[in-house]
Amino acid sequence: MLKVIILGDSGVGKTSLMNQYVNRKFSNQYKATIGADFLTKDVVVDDKTVTTQIWDTAGQERFQSLGVAFYRGADCCVLVFDVTNSKSFDQLDSWRDEFLLQSSPKDPDTFPFVVVGNKVDLEESRRQVSQKRALQWCLQKGNIPYFETSAKEAINVDLAFQTMARNALDQEMEVELYNDVTDAVRIDAESGAAGRANGDSCVC
Repeated sequence: MLKVIILGDSGVGKTSLMNQYVNRKFSNQYKATIGADFLTKDVVVDDKTVTTQIWDTAGQERFQSLGVAFYRGADCCVLVFDVTNSKSFDQLDSWRDEFLLQSSPKDPDTFPFVVVGNKVDLEESRRQVSQKRALQWCLQKGNIPYFETSAKEAINVDLAFQTMARNALDQEMEVELYNDVTDAVRIDAESGAAGRANGDSCVC
């Protein structure tokens, strides 16, 4: 089970992206998310079946205080902005910082994020955030994967979520490997200490 959190300003298309990915559906009717909602989907990543639990959170400020309850235990975070709304892009720093503060991951520097610039189906003349600008931000934040998507036209939606699942799974495996090594070292140290306490000699 991978827990995925989708964050971003209200109206950038978080719910539409989730519904397109999970249900293959898109609606032109906008309805603000109240608090949070989630859907699950089984995906195959490197021959492994993984259940992704995708949490769609409210973008309105009055609901952001609920974040700590939803962010805990997250394996990955998807940051979404609208390419036709520069303010939603400028807010990515706040969303990322708030998530790291509330979720308290073991290693914030390596926690897997994915950035999504949504609504690329709209007229190019309406675009306010260039691909270059978004890529520069992602590079500065630790080379975060970046995808330009359209929830309406299903452009790059699957690719973005597949990358998210793979990165989250890789991160989880690295943590498990680290814990296994740490436990082995601790057990070995305890065995050595017990042996010396019982009078066993140590040849170095």
